[in-house]
Amino acid sequence: MSRIAIQDLKRWKQESHRWVCLTSYDAPSARVLAAAEVPVVLVGDSLGNVILGHGSTVPVTMDDMVRHTAAVRRGAPDLFVVGDMPFLAAQISDEEAVRNAGRLIQQGGADAVKLEGGGPRVSTVQRIVEAGIPVMGHLGLTPQNATQLGGYRVQGSDPQDALRIAEDARALEQAGAFAIVLECVPVELAATITRVATVPIIGIGAGPDVDAQVLVYHDLVGWSGDFKPRFVRRYARVEETMIEAVRSFQQDVARGDFPCESESFSGSQESTSAEDFPDDLQPEQERQTSG
Repeated sequence: MSRIAIQDLKRWKQESHRWVCLTSYDAPSARVLAAAEVPVVLVGDSLGNVILGHGSTVPVTMDDMVRHTAAVRRGAPDLFVVGDMPFLAAQISDEEAVRNAGRLIQQGGADAVKLEGGGPRVSTVQRIVEAGIPVMGHLGLTPQNATQLGGYRVQGSDPQDALRIAEDARALEQAGAFAIVLECVPVELAATITRVATVPIIGIGAGPDVDAQVLVYHDLVGWSGDFKPRFVRRYARVEETMIEAVRSFQQDVARGDFPCESESFSGSQESTSAEDFPDDLQPEQERQTSG
């Protein structure tokens, strides 16, 4: 498939064509998403939890994001790739935010960047867009400041909070964001924002009335241990399959069934003989004989 353009995503919204976005953190998973013709791939800072084993996304650095974004680009050269701006990549100054966003484009090969938050982040989004870099917004539950939000919980449940999120969505759109992720917000709020927005709204834990859905690839295929948020539907049990494969390998080795003849190399007259090896690599008996 040819690479999706931002104009295609906006047209899909007008046509009520729903689409998906999935996370990817490395070349092998990107290759799977490319084969499945997933239109948009997000290299999320969730790699901190999913790949690097951290308890949150906060420890993820710009170097981490550039490295993993580049790996995804190599695995899926024709997909539309969005690189996440990690913690403190955009908060210190707009100038540094533009510079970091540029790294994801220049060094990581991303087509666009994603930036968490509204309010003070709106002017940052505008500055990055003015620099010629497409920006995807992210509102609702923003994991980088989950502590401020009272933990990983639904946002926008009370009228004042819902109004703030709706106003932030409008401000991000006016600042030039080409799409907005809504994470863990009530169905009604997501539906209202989707209805009035002119840019695609991508939901995760935001109900069915959005323009697109995003999930973590590892959650989707059952490769995330016991972690299973309410909004995740598992379509496979990959981790269970992997465990069984490793167990079977160990059993075959213990029984002497691996490797078999077809998995081994046979000798021939033209093959290397023991005499071709240096003395220190020859069996002890042969070294004594040759001496």
